[in-house]
Amino acid sequence: QVQLVESGGGLVQPGGSLRLSCIASVLSLDYYAIGWFRQAPGKAREGLSCVTRSGENTSYVQSVEERFTISRDKGENAVFLQMNGLKPEDTGVYYCAGDTSPPSRSSCRIPPYPGMAGWGKGTLVTVSS
Repeated sequence: QVQLVESGGGLVQPGGSLRLSCIASVLSLDYYAIGWFRQAPGKAREGLSCVTRSGENTSYVQSVEERFTISRDKGENAVFLQMNGLKPEDTGVYYCAGDTSPPSRSSCRIPPYPGMAGWGKGTLVTVSS
């Protein structure tokens, strides 16, 4: 089973940008659709986005679809989440997760969901002035 490692978090001012990375410590990410979710302190996990195995199709929740962009680079065996226009409410720990059974070749599931695979320790994003 894949084990994923998230990185790229940090402290950023409101309106700023960050690029998160999700890499596989073992195995290729090619076998997985990948999604991102986050968890703010004291709150439930919140799904954000996903990308299909091919990278051709993506999906976003409404709260981030105009600000976040998910992409994958097969050469780097990585999936990225570009976050622009960050807001204090975006603060939280961000995780990526793998899906070996996406709904179809052209669609993906935004985590969290039962059976999602491989998420790591996450990366902390803090948006504050």
